[in-house]
Amino acid sequence: MQFLKTAIFLLSLLPLARLVWLGSSEGLGANPIEFITRSTGTWALVFLCVTLAMTPLRLLTGSTVWIKLRRMLGLFCFFYACIHFSIWFWLDQNLSLQSMWSDVIKRPIITMGFLTLVLLTPLAVTSNQWSVRLLGKRWTLLHKLVYLIACTAIVHYWWHKAGKNDLGTVSIYAAVILLLFVFRLSVVKRFVQQMRA
Repeated sequence: MQFLKTAIFLLSLLPLARLVWLGSSEGLGANPIEFITRSTGTWALVFLCVTLAMTPLRLLTGSTVWIKLRRMLGLFCFFYACIHFSIWFWLDQNLSLQSMWSDVIKRPIITMGFLTLVLLTPLAVTSNQWSVRLLGKRWTLLHKLVYLIACTAIVHYWWHKAGKNDLGTVSIYAAVILLLFVFRLSVVKRFVQQMRA
């Protein structure tokens, strides 16, 4: 199990390593800021989808190994979301809190992205055994925010793609998240468990 976790941890760093390599070899294109921002945002969404897939995979396979990977994958989602936000805040807003807040209020796409990061933060902070013991049942309730986070992330990405008249990719992500949500419905869980029995 430890070998698997280490392997997935290293694989999860590959998107960042790729950006560093492209940056050092002038391969980020004509607009490197947009390239890095778009890439880190996309990977945050990918890791969100993968994290949400862990419970359905447990139901389908009966193995708990997926649940043991869920926390790390969720933290990588937060990691790439933080990089995504930091690039925008640093290079687009020049680290100005006033400019940042003005943009958050005026532009719905930024509002939704900022809300997604805000909602992700308590989940990341409480992704440890100490928080599980301290919060008890409230920990499970808190981490159900992931459903809302998935929705705000999709809306953020949708508005970004709508501005470019390119809704194909975001439609795929939306369909994947919808399918993963369906797997969490009680009736579907019971059906899967009966099929495996």
